[in-house]
Amino acid sequence: MTQVTERGTSLPMPPRAPARRRSPAAAACVVGGAVAAVLGLGFLAVLVIVLWISSPYPDSGPGGALHLAAGLWLLAHGTDLVRYETLSGVPAPVGLTPLLLVALPALLIRRAARLGSAAQVDRGAEPLPAGVVFSAVLCGYLGVGALAVVYAAAGPMPADPLSAARHLPVVAALAAAGGVWESRGRPLGQLPGRLTRPRYALALRAGAGGVLVLLGGGALLVGASLAWHGAEVRGSFGALTGDWSGRFAVLLLALLLIPNAVVWGAAYALGPGFALGGEARWRGSLVAGKPGGGASPLSPPERWRPDRPGAGRRRPSRRPPARQRSATGRRTRR
Repeated sequence: MTQVTERGTSLPMPPRAPARRRSPAAAACVVGGAVAAVLGLGFLAVLVIVLWISSPYPDSGPGGALHLAAGLWLLAHGTDLVRYETLSGVPAPVGLTPLLLVALPALLIRRAARLGSAAQVDRGAEPLPAGVVFSAVLCGYLGVGALAVVYAAAGPMPADPLSAARHLPVVAALAAAGGVWESRGRPLGQLPGRLTRPRYALALRAGAGGVLVLLGGGALLVGASLAWHGAEVRGSFGALTGDWSGRFAVLLLALLLIPNAVVWGAAYALGPGFALGGEARWRGSLVAGKPGGGASPLSPPERWRPDRPGAGRRRPSRRPPARQRSATGRRTRR
């Protein structure tokens, strides 16, 4: 049907075929995000079930192993888990995320976003806007993530809902944005005039090179420490568990923590050190102007109380020690 004007000329109706194609394409992106989440959960579930089957003394049934796999999947996004079975009976948080484990969900959702953007182009149809692909993939992924939080609540290490609400969307959004950006040809847009100057590019390259040097130094420090204390490492590895399945689990955890160890080594070499579980802080030997203060490659942990801000830290004095002693002596004589 056409519209007729007063002069009798006909105006064709605008085509609506591309608009009708957007709904199935967006639904396919939602399904792709959900499939990416299910693939990550399935990979960890298979790994945990294999360890559970090979364990001679399993603590729970297959349901507990599946609940644990859901908790580990949430831990890969930075979500804090709560462990209730402790020696003291007080629930303890599990807030240490293996950085290598984060690569699993990040790569899956990035791949889902990239395929969702490129699927319409391969079919010869009009591609979806980047915002639609990003939102659709994110909705599908977060929907499965919400179900995983509910499912892990009945397991041995449930996830903290507030922590999951903070970390899960952030990791998923960053990975999905990276996938959409890659599918569009990695556009950078129009940069400000100041950022296009050669000195800023040189500063950026120098900063990236400095970070790589620090990480390389941290890896070298970790490797040297393991080689220097090889006997202690082997003794600790054998004392943690006696069966081969337990040793394989410990070895797998150690491999997942390799990027963490590199970052810890760099922080230890710089001086600030790193925290373990919020109860102990390991600091390097070049701290507070005391070179060579540590007797071992890793100084003993420094304790502090959370209710006392600044406790456990040495505050540098504003006066030299001689002036402090003379001032104290004058006040004592008075």
